[in-house]
Amino acid sequence: MAAPPPTRPRRLLPLSLGLFQGALLLFFAIFVTYDEPSARAEDANLVANQLYGIFPLFQDIQVMLVVGLGLLLTFLPLYGLSAITHNFLLLNFSTQWALVLQGLLHHFHHGQVHLDLHNLLTAEFAAVTVLISVGAVLGRTSPCQLLVVATCEVPIYLASEWAIVTHLGVLDVGGTITIHVFSCYFGLGVSKALFGAARQPVHPKETPTPRSDLLSLVGTLILWVFWPSFVAVLCQPGDAQHRAILNTLLAMSASAVTTVVASSLLERDGKLSPGHLQNGSLAGGVAIGAVADMAVPPVAALALGSLSAVACVLGFRFLTPLLARKLALQDQCGIHNLHGLPGILGAAASAVAILVASEDTSGSRFSQVSPVGGNASEAVGGRWGDHGAGRQALCQAAGLAVAIGGSLLAGLLAGAALRLPCLARPPEQLCFDDSLYFNIQDQAESPGPGSTAEEEALALKERV
Repeated sequence: MAAPPPTRPRRLLPLSLGLFQGALLLFFAIFVTYDEPSARAEDANLVANQLYGIFPLFQDIQVMLVVGLGLLLTFLPLYGLSAITHNFLLLNFSTQWALVLQGLLHHFHHGQVHLDLHNLLTAEFAAVTVLISVGAVLGRTSPCQLLVVATCEVPIYLASEWAIVTHLGVLDVGGTITIHVFSCYFGLGVSKALFGAARQPVHPKETPTPRSDLLSLVGTLILWVFWPSFVAVLCQPGDAQHRAILNTLLAMSASAVTTVVASSLLERDGKLSPGHLQNGSLAGGVAIGAVADMAVPPVAALALGSLSAVACVLGFRFLTPLLARKLALQDQCGIHNLHGLPGILGAAASAVAILVASEDTSGSRFSQVSPVGGNASEAVGGRWGDHGAGRQALCQAAGLAVAIGGSLLAGLLAGAALRLPCLARPPEQLCFDDSLYFNIQDQAESPGPGSTAEEEALALKERV
């Protein structure tokens, strides 16, 4: 018989979530309010135009994160229900947590936090970093461990984003550096600290099936369709936003085609790998974010999309096995190949684009809306003017270094915290299984537990 679960970690997930939601209700009741409606008709019309401009893009991003990303994670055949649910839970938890922190840091005036749609949008960007990072440890962690990751990562992201965009003046309208690179190396740091130097064996339940690969590919298609909204939503409306949408579409189209070419050449008999298609087709959207609103020619967007797809496919084929063999680095979803390598490529491309851009188009480069309000061009335009394009290119490189170094160190510390026994990490033989966290109908109708594995699963359910 399996040992009965200890009393203290019992029901830890509902208890912690209930306390968090109660504290949030209290915080909102005391401090949070909406902006006062403007008495001037011109101001009211301006607010209405801004709402009509941003809300359709905001809806697209919601579909991306809830449906697209959730389905993308269903490649694990027995873990699809958990993957979608945990993704949805982390999105809401992290967004609310980011609203509190952002409100206290940037929007606290006269004893109140003023909330608007832009605040909610930037809070969701903070949540995106969590959703990407946990991909490195998908299926091998409990919901309580994932909540600890979110609690730690959101404030670190806000500090990193401030240092990179506000302090260094990095241009990154699509979050290539601040979101994708940061979240990738934070997740890898968590994975390394959590699993240590022991190489994780291939689990029999983590091999995708045709059905799970199909669902994941549907998620890829949804992300592919709505990705331009994610990149362009913080651009200034007009030419910059138009340019960002076009560049993103070109880059992602090129990455989709190039992924088919690269996968076919690398796989036996010219067949395609579903994992390559699920990830490589999105690599162009990751890489283009740092240059999307810059005055780059269309061929540059196509080239960057193709290069990022090649880097992603080669990463899955060669780099991931090498890192697992040499460094015992666990990367369940391949976030290093989809977010890390294309992100680094996009950051390098932004520095090159700044250096080669002609002077007569320099004004169009400054179009990013700062996540804390206002126009980032106003904050960094003078810096480029005083020190030239060379200094701005160095700032892009410095921002990349801060994102990698800071996130990796913070991820290692967060991963060490996940090793606490009270967080109920699932044992290896029970990973990648929905039955740990959900009442599955087929199992509920089956006879009582007759094996040790089933008894352990029931005991672990009580703990988480």
